[in-house]
Amino acid sequence: MEPTVKVIADQPSWVVAGKDVELAVTQLGGHLAPVKFYRASRRPIQPYFISPWHGEGLKIPDPVLVPLRGDFFCMPFGAPSEYRGQTHHTHGEPAAGKWQFVSAEREGKVASLQLRMRTRKVPGRITKRLFLIDGHQVVYDQHVLEGFSGSYSLGHHATLALPEDHPGSVLVSTSPLRLGMTNPVPTGEPAEGRYQALATGKRFKSLSRVPLAWAEPKYGDCSAFPTRKGFTDLLGLVNKVEPAPAWTAAVYTSEGFLWFSMKDPAVLPMTLFWISNHGRHSAPWNGRNCCLGLEDICGFFACGQAASARANVLKRHGVATTVKFSPARPVTVNYLHGVVRVPTGFGRVRTVQLAPGKATFISTNGKRVSTPVRHEFLLTGEI
Repeated sequence: MEPTVKVIADQPSWVVAGKDVELAVTQLGGHLAPVKFYRASRRPIQPYFISPWHGEGLKIPDPVLVPLRGDFFCMPFGAPSEYRGQTHHTHGEPAAGKWQFVSAEREGKVASLQLRMRTRKVPGRITKRLFLIDGHQVVYDQHVLEGFSGSYSLGHHATLALPEDHPGSVLVSTSPLRLGMTNPVPTGEPAEGRYQALATGKRFKSLSRVPLAWAEPKYGDCSAFPTRKGFTDLLGLVNKVEPAPAWTAAVYTSEGFLWFSMKDPAVLPMTLFWISNHGRHSAPWNGRNCCLGLEDICGFFACGQAASARANVLKRHGVATTVKFSPARPVTVNYLHGVVRVPTGFGRVRTVQLAPGKATFISTNGKRVSTPVRHEFLLTGEI
């Protein structure tokens, strides 16, 4: 069957719906947003950021910024880079090129959309599969990469909208950390209208105590957002590799829900925080961006392909910053993200308990919420 096509925020998008979730995917770049969870309820939840410059006719220098919204797949991940005679723009072809429709299906309780792209800069084929299961407030996301050679950075770029009228109300926590570090290169350049608040290249053990760029106060909290208006920062967390999936949770205390993502940390070892709070003043940002990227990646921060491929501090700690490809062996990246409503006073997530087909989020004050999640998909790829 053919999915509905709508122009949403200036971008032609495929729209697919299950019983509980409706999602839109831009034809340009394959960006997911809006995604409407609890779609049949009186108060659907739409957590994803959509850039504010659509329809303004601005000259946008970086192609990934044209559709910028929600979650999208990147390869190579990160900043523009020269690598082996090729110039890669920010986040690579999958994040800014044209995707082709393959199929949209409904089988039992599962709705799916399949797209495909043949890449040229890094020759190969990527198949994007998105699944929605009735009864699940979750998007199941799979990318199958075939025919590629060499080693490349890649990742997911989930970007959440933040409630500017409730500073510090979005509480973020993750599964256990192995390593935390601020951006190893400057994020801000005041002469170019970019400002950073975090120190450069500093390690930390807790999101609540991250080194700042100034002497007093010396540390800042990077677990509650929005915060530090006027600045844009990056930091990276390396998850401990455990048998269970790694997770990130963001509790919207003022809106009564939590957003979560899950991944296999052996495939995507880092979660990169892009903390954007009115800290960029060049076009098309113009000082108005307020969002939080919680990006699950295999790469050297957002430094680009060349920096990810060569020796770097993460590799010295035994953390992979590229994925090795062979034309004889496809690489599959499975990922999931969703929401669940939480009661008043739920607070921050302390831990997540997984049972077959279910996740239970437990807060620091002992409150619990459970939701259907087929987290086994991360390892098996099966829905």
